[in-house]
This record gives sequence, structure tokens and C-alpha cells, in this order.
Amino acid sequence: MKAEVDLQIAIDEREGIPDEATLERWAEAALEAGGREEDAELTVRVVSEDEIHALNRDYRHVDRPTNILSFPFECPPEVSLPLIGDLVICMSVLRREALEQHKTLDEHFAHLVVHGCLHLIGYDHIEPADAAVMEPLEVKALSALGYDNPYRDDEI
Repeated sequence: MKAEVDLQIAIDEREGIPDEATLERWAEAALEAGGREEDAELTVRVVSEDEIHALNRDYRHVDRPTNILSFPFECPPEVSLPLIGDLVICMSVLRREALEQHKTLDEHFAHLVVHGCLHLIGYDHIEPADAAVMEPLEVKALSALGYDNPYRDDEI
């Protein structure tokens, strides 16, 4: 299984933003942990707080910035495309959270991409039973990438 990422950077500050190859490696680990066997295409868009705030307000009815939003693509049954959707990540929120959680920027970025990719293929964590399924998949994917358990301090 191969993941292809289209990276879109909509902010001026590019420091700490991984390249497409790194994002693809992170996405592949997530999709493999989530049981996806087919190739996948997704967009990762890195945005400002203003942009993610507007998206969060308009699509989730939550009037504040957030770290990541996942927009799954629902392909019509008669069309065969590997597109699974879009991840929108706010770099300033990600930076702030990494500092607060005593994580490297890379470690937290990887977690958000893994988390978002699992959302794109249908996993959720709103209900405790769903979180009990999704979170171990995140831990599995991140461990395969060499990262620690992101839930060691229960930050999400």
C-alpha cells in the first residue's frame, strides 16, 4: 500500500513543516494500522489560525482554532479513485501544543497526521468505545515510526 500526499502550504513560516515523503511515510503507517490495503491519495494543507478557525466554525460549528481537521472524501460507488480526503493542520496551534506537551514538533506533527488519516478512513474517538479502537491504532502506527505513545499524558 502506497500513500501519495499533495502538500499545500498556505502560511509564510515553513520551518518545521515536513516534506511530502515524510508525510507519505506517516500516512502509510496510519493507513496500514487502520487496515487499509489499497493505495491512497490525500491532501495535507498547512494553514493559519484564521483559516482553520473559519473551517472549524463553518464545518464543525466550533468557534475557535483547532490543531487539525479531517475532511473524508466520499467517492460515488461507480467511480474508483484512491482519494481519501484532506487534512488541514494549523501550524501555530501544533507548535503551541508541542511545547505544552513537551514533545518535539516532528513527534506532534506525526501524531496529528496519523490521527487525521485514521479519521479519513472512518475511525472516530467521540464515544469511549470508538476511542478504545482508534487510540491503539494511533499508538501502533506511531510506534512503527519510532515515536512514543501520544496518550501517555492523555492530551487529545
